[in-house]
Amino acid sequence: MNPRTLVAFVHDIGATALTWWLAYLIRFNFDVPAAYSAAGLKALLWVVPIYLAVYIKFGLYRGIWRYASMEDIRQLLIALAIGALLTVGATLLLRPSGIPRSVFVLHPILLLVMMAGDRYLYRAWKDGFLFGGAFGRGTPVVVLGAGSAAAALISELARGGEWRVVGLFDDNPDKHGRSIGDVRILGPIRSLADYADKLEVRHAIIAMPSATVAQRRRVAEHAARAGLSVFTLPASSDILSGRVSFSQVRRVEVEDLLGRDKIHLDLDGLHRLLTDKVVLITGAGGSIGSELARQIARFEPRLMVFLEQSEFALYSIEQEFSGGNIACVAGDVKDAAQIDAVFRRYRPEVVFHAAAYKHVPLMENENAWAAVRNNVLGTHRVAAAAVEHGAGDVVFISTDKAVNPTNVMGASKRLAELVCQAFQRQTTATRFIVVRFGNVLGSSGSVIPKFREQIANGGPVTVTHPEVTRFFMLIPEAAQLVLQAGLMGIGGEILVLDMGEPVRIADLARDMIRLSGFSEDDIRIEFTGLRAGEKLYEELLADNEATLPTPHPKLRVSRSTKIPDAAWLAELLAWLEVSTRAEAETKEALMRLVPEYRPDDI
Repeated sequence: MNPRTLVAFVHDIGATALTWWLAYLIRFNFDVPAAYSAAGLKALLWVVPIYLAVYIKFGLYRGIWRYASMEDIRQLLIALAIGALLTVGATLLLRPSGIPRSVFVLHPILLLVMMAGDRYLYRAWKDGFLFGGAFGRGTPVVVLGAGSAAAALISELARGGEWRVVGLFDDNPDKHGRSIGDVRILGPIRSLADYADKLEVRHAIIAMPSATVAQRRRVAEHAARAGLSVFTLPASSDILSGRVSFSQVRRVEVEDLLGRDKIHLDLDGLHRLLTDKVVLITGAGGSIGSELARQIARFEPRLMVFLEQSEFALYSIEQEFSGGNIACVAGDVKDAAQIDAVFRRYRPEVVFHAAAYKHVPLMENENAWAAVRNNVLGTHRVAAAAVEHGAGDVVFISTDKAVNPTNVMGASKRLAELVCQAFQRQTTATRFIVVRFGNVLGSSGSVIPKFREQIANGGPVTVTHPEVTRFFMLIPEAAQLVLQAGLMGIGGEILVLDMGEPVRIADLARDMIRLSGFSEDDIRIEFTGLRAGEKLYEELLADNEATLPTPHPKLRVSRSTKIPDAAWLAELLAWLEVSTRAEAETKEALMRLVPEYRPDDI
């Protein structure tokens, strides 16, 4: 028995004996006759051992007083009830004299008050709730949300001592004016700005783990407008699993405000698609490719084949999946012989083609032909090998920049979409599914890491144009919907992900500045002008396209009116085989092949 347990054990012995005697005092109005006094003291010889046996049996010494909870009180209440019944039973057997019946009622009540009270007093002392919140220690902070998560957070923060909660805000009017512990619920979240200076706080913690993304965004905006640095709780799944505690708050990131609510997947269908299958992922070391690998691994494929041109990216994904059923191939999707060898050796049944050049300005001028060959010829090589070697499913990752493109990258991806549809026209053995979506947060080339770096360096934050807008989605969300689209597609169609509402990049920059605890007076936004090939806004559908709903609320299906044939495909391949072409020649050819392509400089 460790010293703390021994102290608790001795305390409970003393409490049991003391409350037994106190019951006598109350019964006799603090004037116990001598005969009853002697009988009461003698009864302690068997009353105390009965209760101690019950305490041990019910595990009262496994808990820690500092973390005493309602569950501990429930266990204590049951133990005392059983102890009282056993005491009455022993009295009926032993038939001692001098024990009034009222003592059997008073004793367990007094014992419950003392044992529960001492445990909670100890916890309050250790948590700093006594003496006015441990003399006001810790950085003052307000908590947004006044539910069970806030109650647990207040308790944990008090124990840590780093933070001191000085106010709660909640939109439920029934809670206003009430308290959790000794912290008052001051009003609705929209009133936060009215209290920030009065409370002398500079930080707010969002304690709303079950709130939707839209609700979290609204709450974070109120806090940011009040000039507060905004923090949030860890994910509820991490808290429940025990990996983190409530007190491990973190700064709210822009990803928290732009994500979607939980995406529901057809897990049974995805198991049929992926479990015990050989899955090839091209561009496996990239943002989307690597996340696809993580999501696919959950469904236990027989083998995942990672094809990646970048040695470092391939090494990184290999290290992440070290020990798994993987094969890593360093190669180029434009290399027909190597692609054929990969399909011949591994016989992939499902292919996710994510390899692509994606950076618009870099691919616009001197690299135009490189973008076309990589994005279009690479797709042709993969599609041809998939048909020849009997792959069942090919999922091609496209982009919103393929819609009414104004840049080479977008035009090349639109051309790659047409390649997939042309191959689908020739076969029914292989399904070709095109999945189109916008920017993913945190991907290579995303504005988010760039903005973070600029804010960390004190600014300015550079935005191309005040009105430029983009669709955004979190990488895991995009990967999950790609899998769902791969399951649902019939073949030959374009599946469009629900990207939500477009976001102005300037507003995104302002949000990131505020969430970092600064204002635009501290870090200014500088507009630099649109870059080569860049559009003010992106679209998910071309002018001649329309979508229909699918059984999944986050996916819609688009069918193009014109699908090219085998002759077109052969002519395209001959054009792509040339190793180099001039920029102007490349763009002129793209305008013929992709009629909706309208470059800015021609």
